[in-house]
Amino acid sequence: MKTITDSFVSFGHWPSAGSFGFNTDILATNLINLSVVLGVLIFFGKGVLSDLLDNRKQRILNTIRNSEELRNGTINQLEEARARLQKVEIEADQFRVNGYSEIEREKWNLINSTYKTLDQLENYKNETIHFEQQRAINKVRQRVFQQALEGALGTLNSCLTNELHLRTISANIGMFGAIKEITD
Repeated sequence: MKTITDSFVSFGHWPSAGSFGFNTDILATNLINLSVVLGVLIFFGKGVLSDLLDNRKQRILNTIRNSEELRNGTINQLEEARARLQKVEIEADQFRVNGYSEIEREKWNLINSTYKTLDQLENYKNETIHFEQQRAINKVRQRVFQQALEGALGTLNSCLTNELHLRTISANIGMFGAIKEITD
């Protein structure tokens, strides 16, 4: 017992003024710290855990309630769909009894209108393809022209020295002067 109390309170490590000091016995201080942390966790964690479980229970109950309501709604919709199906089957029987001529006429009208629509769509498709081809060709032309212009400017900039540039300007000025004299 004396060794345990000596490990908690070591007078050799306490300053003489009666103030607090540090205990360097790692095993004794870790047990105290661990027991304090576990006590705090159990004391405060019990309420938090029960609240979490209660919230989870309520969410599960609400989910079950919602599922039951959805199930009942789905059953009602199924019954309504069955009633509509029965009504449609009765109407289909009436169409069969009344004759197939009207159905055939509607079928041919639908086929003819579908062919017309397909022809229009084909025309629209062809116009769109032509337009896109022209647009692509124009883009390619612009890009080729731009690359040619950039290449020419690069060549001119790399080939022209100041002396050659000045001679070219002088020659062009001379040509313009000669053209002006001819036109006057």
